[in-house]
Amino acid sequence: MELDRIPENAELFNRKRIRLKDYDYSQNNYYFITICTFDKQKIFGMKDNLTEYGKIAEKYIHSLNEVFEYVKIDKYVIMPNHIHAIVVIDRKDTARMYACPTLGDIIGNYKAAVTREIHLTNPSKKVWQSRFYEHIIRDQKDYELIWKYIDENPIKWDTDKYY
Repeated sequence: MELDRIPENAELFNRKRIRLKDYDYSQNNYYFITICTFDKQKIFGMKDNLTEYGKIAEKYIHSLNEVFEYVKIDKYVIMPNHIHAIVVIDRKDTARMYACPTLGDIIGNYKAAVTREIHLTNPSKKVWQSRFYEHIIRDQKDYELIWKYIDENPIKWDTDKYY
């Protein structure tokens, strides 16, 4: 084995960190997330005209707080090739003795559930990009801007960066 040889999967070790270092993503907070489809494929449809895949994506958004007791989706929109949502982690004080999922756990569970159901009819379909975007909502003004962005995203679809 050559010690100076760079492995073929070297880019996996040099990925840019996209989460805040030392931040506990299981703590109570509001998080704005964006999850994109694989290669930005337009597979979900939109709002009142969801495809079968879009209906599956929506079904599992609604089930997240059944899977994770201290999680709720405060607001969301399904776009043809991405999903925006405000995810709330809200552990009660008495729940501190129980492990709370991290935001990554929640999104990972969601993506896996959607993928599993889509694979029942299309086993080779690649559904998601490997990562997701998150933003920690810091105050009421930030929350209101994000709420408005989610509301207006379908109207602005033609100019959306994911279009």
